Amino acid sequence: MANTIDPSLLLSNYKPPERKTGEQNLGKDDFLKILLVQLQNQDPLNPLEDKEFISQMANFSALEQMTNMAKMMEKFIESQNENAVLRYSEMIGKKVYWEQIQENEDSQQTVTESGIVKSVVQKNNEIILELEDGKTVLGKFITKVEMPTVEKQ
Repeated sequence: MANTIDPSLLLSNYKPPERKTGEQNLGKDDFLKILLVQLQNQDPLNPLEDKEFISQMANFSALEQMTNMAKMMEKFIESQNENAVLRYSEMIGKKVYWEQIQENEDSQQTVTESGIVKSVVQKNNEIILELEDGKTVLGKFITKVEMPTVEKQ
């Protein structure tokens, strides 16, 4: 097997990708291209030491893993947002509590309010609980959920 360099990897054949104005982030493809150019243009009498090469490959591997993890995290967050209405729909018919700040002329006080959930709406990536009395409350403010008590007559 002959040790030849693929001609498509030669610096003379390299055409840099067009960059958008203001883009300064290097991706894993850019990192790999830099590494290949560095290997191509190294001094044959003083090649990269094994430690340097292994270090650069480890950095490339870490970059690739971080990129993959970021993509997986984005997918996870999207799936959580998609199922939010279904998760909160279990609150329909239940009594929910939340705290609200009431401002008087000279003071503020925190008051706990409650209501029975009639419906659940997702709007602008937020969950809004519509209550039987017509009030609405954001799902993130709910502090307690319980079965409503049935009053005996």
